[in-house]
Amino acid sequence: MTDAATRRLPLIHLRGISRVYGHGEAEVRALDGIDLDIDEGDFVAIMGPSGSGKSTAMNVIGCLDAPTAGQYRFNGVEVAGLSRDLRALLRRHYLGFVFQGYNLLARTTALHNVELPLIYKGMGRAERHAAAIEALAKVGLEHRAHHDPSELSGGQQQRVAIARALAGNPQVVLADEPTGNLDTKLSREIMEVLRDLNETDGLTIVMVTHEAEMARYARRLIWMVDGRIERDTPTEEAA
Repeated sequence: MTDAATRRLPLIHLRGISRVYGHGEAEVRALDGIDLDIDEGDFVAIMGPSGSGKSTAMNVIGCLDAPTAGQYRFNGVEVAGLSRDLRALLRRHYLGFVFQGYNLLARTTALHNVELPLIYKGMGRAERHAAAIEALAKVGLEHRAHHDPSELSGGQQQRVAIARALAGNPQVVLADEPTGNLDTKLSREIMEVLRDLNETDGLTIVMVTHEAEMARYARRLIWMVDGRIERDTPTEEAA
């Protein structure tokens, strides 16, 4: 396959993806045969009521969970059949994660929090220090690099968490309710950071949210119900 043909493939390609938990009367179909393509440079918001499958879809895309059935290709590579170790390598080198809870180490600096995943990638001290500073600069926090989380606001802590996701230079950032613990003003600040990373750096972002206002910062809105994709529209049309 030529390089040009490879570039035309969706970065994320799901076909007939199901995720079933339990058996018999206890069976729960968290995902029920979903089809989804996400191109490089896209910014997708996934919404839906509780139990709709949006977090399960995020976990499958992020290789935190394996589908029961269906095909998942990441950048043209079949993922669904990979071993646990190979999925871990894909996460480590190609995916960045931002969660509702900032998950920062309390007694260490913002800089060290951003550096931490780079240690597991085997990156040398000088290289990871430079990468962490660059990532903090992208979220406007290089001047707070030596402050502990207790010295940062909630919005600043979430920016550190975003910088940590960026430091490994991922192809995709997966954000699960990234503004869930923030007030409206700070939520808008975080969404502006994500939108700028998407528009300026071309970063691919997949975000789960329950807040319609935050979803409008994305390019696409996917609405899920009962483990299925009910709508997939540009956010302008959805609004």
